[in-house]
Amino acid sequence: MKKFKLWISQMHENYWIRRIFTGLLVIVLVLSLNFFLFRLMPGDPTSTLLDPRFSPEAKQELLRSYGLDKPMVQQFFIYVKQMLTFRFGISFLSQKPVWQELAERLPNTLALLLPSLCLSAILGSFLGVMAAKGRGKFTERVVLMSGAISFSFPSFFVQLVLLLLLAHTFPLFPLRGSTSIPPPVGFLSSLTDRIWHMALPVASLVLLGFGSWALYVRNLMVKTLGEDFILLAQAKGLKKRQILWRHAFRTALPPIITIFFLSLPGVISGAVITETVFSLHGVGKFLLEAVSGHDYPAAGAAFYLLALITVICNLLADVVYTLVDPRISFRKVRR
Repeated sequence: MKKFKLWISQMHENYWIRRIFTGLLVIVLVLSLNFFLFRLMPGDPTSTLLDPRFSPEAKQELLRSYGLDKPMVQQFFIYVKQMLTFRFGISFLSQKPVWQELAERLPNTLALLLPSLCLSAILGSFLGVMAAKGRGKFTERVVLMSGAISFSFPSFFVQLVLLLLLAHTFPLFPLRGSTSIPPPVGFLSSLTDRIWHMALPVASLVLLGFGSWALYVRNLMVKTLGEDFILLAQAKGLKKRQILWRHAFRTALPPIITIFFLSLPGVISGAVITETVFSLHGVGKFLLEAVSGHDYPAAGAAFYLLALITVICNLLADVVYTLVDPRISFRKVRR
């Protein structure tokens, strides 16, 4: 009992132990919810895989072949073992290993999400700094208005309008898919074709995402520019550009980096809509198909990996925070 109390006391004092313990609790909760919620949903895999005219014996045989006829507790422990060992099994719908499905689709999802998130953050941060610099002027009003408009519309609506205008009315971009059919031959041709197919989806996500970054960074910079150390820098005669970027923006950078890492899981889950609208062969569309088709192994693996990415991104945000701001130290947190 004393050892347990000592461990609890050390966990309260050590920030990293507390964070890792919280992350493990999140993983356990996600594993439990993934298993029970999918099995409580109406229907079962046989309703998707078999014709309704098949006999009950055929349905029972299919359930037995997937191990779904076993007691629920036994199924749960088998599922947890598969998730923890990253052996996700065979997809009910495609009859392929889940890892193979994810490996085929992950490059398309990364090619969609990483450029869009980076471009949104860079463009939004720059506009936010400019808005704070020109507070009360025309620049700030334009940034505030464009930022508010950018996330006022549903993502699917903006993406469908872009498809209608730039892929149908004016066929500058392809209507669907991540590559041409048949695919071009040669590395340079394939790369150009991939960029051409991904340009419109990425542009739509940047258009939808830069506004929130601009407003967030603008508010941070307005607060930072009113601090005493900025007045001291102005009194020393430093150049406005130097004060703006080296002093004000550098001080506001840690929370911006934190938000960047915390945005990654949300962007990945948001890929479901974008990949469905643009018919991209990605992880988001795979997740939607798995949930709607009662594909337990595929859906469970996708949500488990998403939870794992969320926990890792939270820890990375804390690590990077300590690197960019030397005033922060998580070695020991005293109450």
